[in-house]
Amino acid sequence: MITPMPTFTATDGTRLAYHLRGEGDPLVVLPGGPMRASAYFGDLGGLTAHRRLALLDLRGTGDSAVPADPATYRCDRMVDDVEVWRAHMGLEHMDLLAHSAGAALAMLYAARHPRRIRRLLLITPNPSALGMRASSGDRLAAARLRADEPWFAKAFPAFRAWLTGEADFDDAFLPFFYGRWDATARAHADAEPAQTNDEAGERYFADGAFAPGVTRAALAALTAPVLVHAGELDGGPRPGLARRTAEAFPGAQVSVQPRAGHFPWLDDPQWFVHRVLAFLDGPADFALLSAE
Repeated sequence: MITPMPTFTATDGTRLAYHLRGEGDPLVVLPGGPMRASAYFGDLGGLTAHRRLALLDLRGTGDSAVPADPATYRCDRMVDDVEVWRAHMGLEHMDLLAHSAGAALAMLYAARHPRRIRRLLLITPNPSALGMRASSGDRLAAARLRADEPWFAKAFPAFRAWLTGEADFDDAFLPFFYGRWDATARAHADAEPAQTNDEAGERYFADGAFAPGVTRAALAALTAPVLVHAGELDGGPRPGLARRTAEAFPGAQVSVQPRAGHFPWLDDPQWFVHRVLAFLDGPADFALLSAE
């Protein structure tokens, strides 16, 4: 028997879809991209063996409907989608995991609805909601760590040209986003164009989406435990930016996964799952070791 895909209706009438995978206590998951369908998470390195993942397809992505008003793709406009989704699932409080650009949405949600957060996990987060972003210098410094890779000589000039605005995006530098450029990473990267709503992605960070001072003030009072998880080889964020992100939260923990890029659950699934479960299942003051 085929189980119908769960959906709910946002406040503006847009039908939004989500996917349930695995068993155990629920873990609510917001995708990045920005505006990439949640399919790219897969089983999050095997977390489905321990948690029941609820993965949202943001409006206009994956199996969710395209909204009547494209202005609602702006990050702050989707906070209400997350709150309606939480209520639809019947969760009084939730463990919330957000990746990359999705972390900006998660921060805005936590600032607006702090009592709904049980634990917050920000995986290789984009901290635009705090008024910070990875710089070109950050990304190039991280890229130089890969100088011994066989693809580096071709990839680095193309990456630098893209970051300086001298050239368009080039598939040649996709390896910089992964800790291991193997068959799994290639398949993951190949799937990205079909999974991403480019128009929505261009609107996600539109002017007016963020008020960093207001968000920082609200997050400073957040009592839920927070984990900021970075990849050692990731350029956005580099571990230093991840630590500055963590400073916005009282007592946040920082974990740096060795030899990992922007998608750490692919680079070393066992390491990733161990760290995530240690945070989710440990005491509120549990301190993760940071690997430099």
